[in-house]
Amino acid sequence: MSRPTTATIHTDALRHNLGQVRARAPGSRVMAVVKADGYGHGLERVARALGGADAFGVAALSDAERLRAAGISQPILLLSGFNEASDIPRLRKLHVDSVVHHPSQLQMLEQAGAGEPLRCWLKVDTGMHRLGFAPEAVRDAHARLTAMPGVVGEVRLLNHFASSDEFLGSAGDGRQTREQIRIFNEVTAGLPCERSLANSAAILGWPDAHADWVRAGGALYGMSVVEGKTGADFGLRPAMTFATRLLAVNHIRKGERIGYGATWETPDDMPVGVAAIGYGDGYPRAAPAGTPILVNGQRTQVIGRVSMDLMTIDLRNIAGARVGDPVLLWGPELPVEVIASAAGTIGYELTCSITRRVRFVER
Repeated sequence: MSRPTTATIHTDALRHNLGQVRARAPGSRVMAVVKADGYGHGLERVARALGGADAFGVAALSDAERLRAAGISQPILLLSGFNEASDIPRLRKLHVDSVVHHPSQLQMLEQAGAGEPLRCWLKVDTGMHRLGFAPEAVRDAHARLTAMPGVVGEVRLLNHFASSDEFLGSAGDGRQTREQIRIFNEVTAGLPCERSLANSAAILGWPDAHADWVRAGGALYGMSVVEGKTGADFGLRPAMTFATRLLAVNHIRKGERIGYGATWETPDDMPVGVAAIGYGDGYPRAAPAGTPILVNGQRTQVIGRVSMDLMTIDLRNIAGARVGDPVLLWGPELPVEVIASAAGTIGYELTCSITRRVRFVER
């Protein structure tokens, strides 16, 4: 029998979430961000399901090649831009847009000269301090790009928010996001081009940032990064169910210790389940004892340490549990954000961490 660990991808949820994004930003076009293999959901699978998106965003040129090979015809934006001059002919051949965020890229484009049309998006560093031109350098960079014979159409402008998960009703006061919006509007005032500011959190909480384009990532997969809230709190549906089955049900005496490091002691004589799931599948090793889990649809908890291939589970309140029973790790009935919070991370990391030995099922 094959390993019974599966990641079921709900394509109807992906389409529903795209509809929710459009409803929240009705005046904006939607770029569906499908980087990191569609946030772990499968690049081509996600792109097909999100065929109603206006464009796609990727982090690697190889992902753009995969999308074109799969027949995706919408515009594609390389979000981190090209790394070397040899990438430019590939971008042109694929008709893929590129972010330009650094003077070295301007030089490469000027030296590349004319060729197949290439559309560029100029990135403004408004306070994230990762990629982008400093505010005082934006207009010069925009003028250089606009003058290049090998750059087609208007040069679009974008930035990236550092703290847009902080808005009314959540942690923080939103001060940084307000300042980033102010800086972006100030340095781009009067430039005749389309703009994109909003990532998923800003789509949900910052309507003033919606602009011409929104770039939806985690929201499309039904996930929230707002502290204390799940995607469902914003009308989103989880696009992944991660599940496995019990391999064993053992009866352990009171006072025995469970798993690596002997970190968890049985408080009573009790049944302990062993499930076919571990960090080798992508479940977080950092998830502590007490992390919730569902067995036969009933809530219980992880006990002991998560190991590479196996997990031990408290079955005291699961009547009649037996080998083969279903174990839900996260999904519509148990939001991934709950597991991520227990493990000290975010849901994005968990879905992106699913490994190749997990069997993917599309529904």
